[in-house]
Amino acid sequence: MSGHSKFANIKHKKEKNDAAKGKIFTVIGRELAVAVKAGGPDPDSNSRLRDAIAKAKSNNMPNDTIEKAIKRAAGNLEGVNYEAITYEGYGPKGVAVIVETLTDNKNRTAADVRSAFTKGNGNMGATGCVSFMFDEKGQIIIEKDDDTDAETIEMTAIEAGAEDITEEEDSFEIVTAPEDFSAVREALEQAGIAYVSAEVTMIPQTYTTLTDEEDIKKMNKLLDLLDESDDVKNVYHNWDE
Repeated sequence: MSGHSKFANIKHKKEKNDAAKGKIFTVIGRELAVAVKAGGPDPDSNSRLRDAIAKAKSNNMPNDTIEKAIKRAAGNLEGVNYEAITYEGYGPKGVAVIVETLTDNKNRTAADVRSAFTKGNGNMGATGCVSFMFDEKGQIIIEKDDDTDAETIEMTAIEAGAEDITEEEDSFEIVTAPEDFSAVREALEQAGIAYVSAEVTMIPQTYTTLTDEEDIKKMNKLLDLLDESDDVKNVYHNWDE
């Protein structure tokens, strides 16, 4: 994965999120609600909820906001009806794009996603048209600093079940199978190892480069429009930015 610094991408996303915390908090609030509905409000017995809480904290969501979201979901289980829908398609020059959504109105969401693809000079595709070009993996990014102990990070992650650890100039990237993600993340936390991002994600097998300025402008527009939708949970692509 040399040349594709995940930490640089994380920082870029966080900068954008910092300018629109309402959006990311809305999405995480929905993830918390879905996790509560799936396994109950007790994180000790609900690993999906533990992962959602960890994601909320890594995005600087206040603890009282997290607790209120969980209590609200627990007291209103019948009203929590977010549906997970994934869309696939192509950006300029065939860039592969996967859009994960959590929505209470799939007609609205489908229209918003289709509009983003159209305005970004791309097009929606059938289910499965690009997902085969990605691997679903747990991904944990740890920023390097003066106190970073590479050996401790590697040993902790490997013993907990990590598949691979890549050392970049500014970070470590730990990759796991989706089913081992929670165990590895929790082992790092128990060892006092901080991370800047931890999530189950879709990692491209290959990357596409855009050289035309108009294509780059359109691709950025596509991503920005998707980011603006509260229904959009995650966007994955194989554009080499």
